Amino acid sequence: MRYALAFVLILFFSGKERPDVEWTEYLGGADRNHYSPLDQVNRDNVSKLKKAWEYHTGDTSGQMQCNPIIVNGLLYGTTASIEVFALEPSTGKEVWRFRNAGEVKWYSLSRGVSYWSKGDDKRIFFTAGEWLYALNAKSGEPVKSFGSWGRVSLKTGLGESARNKFVISSTPGAIFENLIIMPLRLSEGADAAPGFVQAFDVVSGKLQWVFKTIPSPGEYGYETWEKSNHLNEEIGGANSWAGMSVDHKRGMIFVPTGSAAFDFYGGNRKGDNLFANCLLALDARTGKRKWHFQFVHHDVWDRDLPSPPNLLTINKNGRQIDVVVQATKAGYLYVFDRTTGKPVYDIREVPVPTDGLTGEQLSATQPVPVMPKPFARTEFREEDLNPWAENLEELRKIYQGLKKGLFQPPSLEGTLLFPGYDGGAEWGGSAVDRETGILYINSHEVPCILKMNENKNFVNNSLSNGNRIYIEYCSSCHKADLSGMSQAGIPSLKDIGKRKDSQYVASVISQGKGMMTGFPQLTNGQKGAVVAYLLGKEKSSILVENGPKKAVLPYVFDGYTRFLDKNGYPAVKPPWGQLTAVNINTGKIVWQKVLGEYKELTAKGIPQTGADNYGGAVVTKGGLVFIAATNDRRIRAFDKATGALLWEAELPASGFATPSVYESNGKQYLVVACGGTKLGAKKGDSYVAFAL
Repeated sequence: MRYALAFVLILFFSGKERPDVEWTEYLGGADRNHYSPLDQVNRDNVSKLKKAWEYHTGDTSGQMQCNPIIVNGLLYGTTASIEVFALEPSTGKEVWRFRNAGEVKWYSLSRGVSYWSKGDDKRIFFTAGEWLYALNAKSGEPVKSFGSWGRVSLKTGLGESARNKFVISSTPGAIFENLIIMPLRLSEGADAAPGFVQAFDVVSGKLQWVFKTIPSPGEYGYETWEKSNHLNEEIGGANSWAGMSVDHKRGMIFVPTGSAAFDFYGGNRKGDNLFANCLLALDARTGKRKWHFQFVHHDVWDRDLPSPPNLLTINKNGRQIDVVVQATKAGYLYVFDRTTGKPVYDIREVPVPTDGLTGEQLSATQPVPVMPKPFARTEFREEDLNPWAENLEELRKIYQGLKKGLFQPPSLEGTLLFPGYDGGAEWGGSAVDRETGILYINSHEVPCILKMNENKNFVNNSLSNGNRIYIEYCSSCHKADLSGMSQAGIPSLKDIGKRKDSQYVASVISQGKGMMTGFPQLTNGQKGAVVAYLLGKEKSSILVENGPKKAVLPYVFDGYTRFLDKNGYPAVKPPWGQLTAVNINTGKIVWQKVLGEYKELTAKGIPQTGADNYGGAVVTKGGLVFIAATNDRRIRAFDKATGALLWEAELPASGFATPSVYESNGKQYLVVACGGTKLGAKKGDSYVAFAL
C-alpha cells in the first residue's frame, strides 16, 4: 500500500512546479535568499552524504558558474560554452541539450537560466552573446514565435550608441508575471554601452519598458552628470550585471547597478552619476522608479554592486519589517525598508579624500552604515602584513609607498584597495534563513593595488597599428608586454600563435571569453591588425581602415594587480576568505569562520588561512549552510547556528558556483557545478550531486 501511494504521488506531481521542494529560480527564489525548506539532510546525518551522480558536460572551454534550477521534475543548467541542458534530477541522465547549431561557439560565461510557464506553455530563457533565447522546457527546441525565430537582442532598448558595442548577460533574467527583466554585462572601458534596464514580454519577445540608468535631459538624476556631455553617446555603464530580486506581492523589482564607465577615471563624467552604484526599486510592471539609494558617489574604484539583494522579513525591537539587504564589495551590508527605502540602521555620509588625479572631481563624502558591522576587513595597517611572507621587507616597502585609507582615490604611485576589486562580497551573494533572519555571506579578502598611468600611447608614433589598438583596448588586463596577470586569472598572450590559430583569436576579440569583454565595435581591418600583432605577423605597411575609437582620456588603468608575496599568497595576514553569519534583526555578527585552505601552508604548521572564493552559500531548514566556492576543491557543510564544520567532500574540480538543493522522488539532493579553471585551478566539466 505504501509503495502504491508513493507511485500515485509521483504521477500527481510529475510535470508540476513544486517550489517547496524544488529550486525553481536562480539562487532559489525571487527573493534570492539561497534558502531551501528541506530538512531530510540535517545536522545529525549530514556526515553520511555521498556522491549520488556526476554529469560530465564534455566541455572545458571556460568557467562554469551556473546555479542550476530544478523545476517540473527536470534540472536545467549550462556548460562552459553556454550549451543548455536538461537532466533527470535523481540520476543526472541527460534528457535534452541545446547546442546552438549553425552559430559561433560562445566563450562568455553563464550563471544559469530562467523559467516561465502558463498552462502547457513552459519556457527556459538563457543568453548567449547579445541574444536572449527562449526554449521549450520539455524539448529544448527554440520557441520560434519568441522574437525572431526564438531570440531577441539585448541591445533592443539601448539606443543607437550600443549598436556596435559589447553587450551580453552572464546572469539569468528576473521573471515577473509575463515579463523577463534583464541584467547586462558591458565593457568597463570608455567604449561601454549604456546599461539601461529592459523588460521583455516572455511570450512575444517585444520590449515592454526601459529604465535609463544614465538619464537624458529633463529626466530625474540628469543634474548629477556634467551637462556638457552627450551622455548617451559618450558615457556608458551603470548596468545591473549581478541580477535582480522581485517582490511579487508589491509588484516591485530591486535592481543593483555598477559603475559608470570608464571605471577608474571620471574627469569626463563629473557629478555623483545617478543611477550608477545604486539600488533601484522599480515598479516591475512599468519600470517607473519608486526609490533609490546610491552606495558610492562618482565611483572610480570599480565598486559595482556585486550580487542581487536579499528580500526578507525581520523583527527589529518587536516590529516586523519587510526589508531589502544589499551586500557590497567594500564589506558592508545596507538594510532598507522595502516599501519606502528608508534605512533600517543608520547610514552616515563620512568625509573622504578628494585629492584625485588632474581633471578629476570626487565626492567629498561617501555613505557608510553604522550597523551591521562589516563582514570583511576594511582596514589594512602595516602591522597587518603577512608575517609568513618570505619577502616581508619587500612587501613593507611596497606598502609604505602606496596611498592608503577609506575611499583613497586612484593615483599614479598606486593606491591600496582593500578589500580588492572582487570584494568583500562578490557575485555569489548572500544566503538568508527565512526562519531566523540570519544572513550568511562569504568574503573575499585579497588586497589589490590600483595604479594609473598617464596616457602617452595615443601620441607614440613609433607603435605599429596593431600594437596601438592592442594598447588601447587590451593592455589594461593583458599588460603592454602581453604578460597578463596570472594571479588574477588573466593569461599571458606571449606566443599565443603557438597555442591558438588566427580564427580563434579573432573570435575571442569579437565575443570575449569568460570574464573578458569582447570588442565587436572593431572593424575587420582593426581586428586583423591586432591579430597579426599578437601572432607576430604584422607588417609595418599594414593599413587600418577608419573605425571607432575609445574616448581619449588622460589616464589609463595599469591592470587588476593583486598585492601578493613572492609565492603568490596575499600580502595581508590571514584570513583570506571567511564565512560570516549576521543577524539582520539586530545587526550583530553571530559567528565568523575561516573558509578555505592551502594544504601546503597547513603542512608547514601555519593555521588555516582561508582562500579565494567565488560562488555563494545555501542554507536549509535542516540547520545547514553548504558552500563550495574555494580553490581547494572542497564542498563543506557548517552548522548554521554555531558555524561548526560538520561535513566536507572533495570535488573533481573547484566549484566556483552556488549549489542548489532540491528533492526528487522523495530524496534530498545537493548539486554544484565543478568547472574549476578560474585562478589557474584544474579544469572541470561536471555537475556533482550528493545525497544520503
